[in-house]
Amino acid sequence: MILADIPSPPVSSLSLGPITIHAYAICILVGIGVALWWSTRRWVARGGDGDDLFDIGFVAIVCGIVGARLYHVVSSPDAYFGPGGNPVAALYIWNGGLGIWGAVAGGALGAYVMARRKRVSFPVLADTIAPTLMVAQAIGRLGNWFNQELYGGPTDLPWGLSITCVTNGDLIVGCTPGTYHPTFLYEALWNLAGCAVLLLIERRARLGGGRVFWSYVAIYTAGRLWIELMRTDAAEIVLGMRVNVWVSIVILLLALVMLVVLGRRRRARGGEAVRVDGAWERHETLSHHEDAPSSH
Repeated sequence: MILADIPSPPVSSLSLGPITIHAYAICILVGIGVALWWSTRRWVARGGDGDDLFDIGFVAIVCGIVGARLYHVVSSPDAYFGPGGNPVAALYIWNGGLGIWGAVAGGALGAYVMARRKRVSFPVLADTIAPTLMVAQAIGRLGNWFNQELYGGPTDLPWGLSITCVTNGDLIVGCTPGTYHPTFLYEALWNLAGCAVLLLIERRARLGGGRVFWSYVAIYTAGRLWIELMRTDAAEIVLGMRVNVWVSIVILLLALVMLVVLGRRRRARGGEAVRVDGAWERHETLSHHEDAPSSH
């Protein structure tokens, strides 16, 4: 018998006249705002221009949201293009459905293009943003809690998630009331712990040259792999496993390979080229010094 459980919110949106405010969207926006604010501070502390980071971040956010939605629609097409599906619903981002891999790919592409235009080092930029992404993802996962979605199998643990299948007074189609593993919470806590690990290895191991970013990818995918295996929501199955499980495995292996390659390259080059005050310099510890602006 469960001694305690996590209740599900009775509402997932609030209507103010003709405007409907969705909790899922609010969580995503808050996460983005926190990441942009923190990454700007980290960038300035490294001797970068805050306006450059804001411009880069804005484009990366837009590209990330588009990429996240495209990944979700492509990896879960039946709800939109299958029997009884609604193709127009693919545009209803406020109803949930964002794929993190699409967000990272789209955001990285947008950031890379803008970094080239601003003439700043993309590896240093990626390292600067990486820890903030894990916090943003942790906050964004709360949106799944409000929507009563993406939970795991039944559980009798004290921290089980109580699913009522009722939100805003309406029944959630295809939902079965019960107590389930709160995979949204598992992932949020994993992300916060991963952020702490990134900050620690960034300082202690003096990582740079893109290795903080790929460490983020490796840490996140390692957690996402076991969490994805717990989920019970509908998903595309490939060779007996959810498509996101395969994606996590492939990206985890890619991250490990990149860490090895970048480590060898950095030892060979002896530094990382960055732009500081409009000039390109060699700066060995750019990604190490967080609390004070870089000296040059």
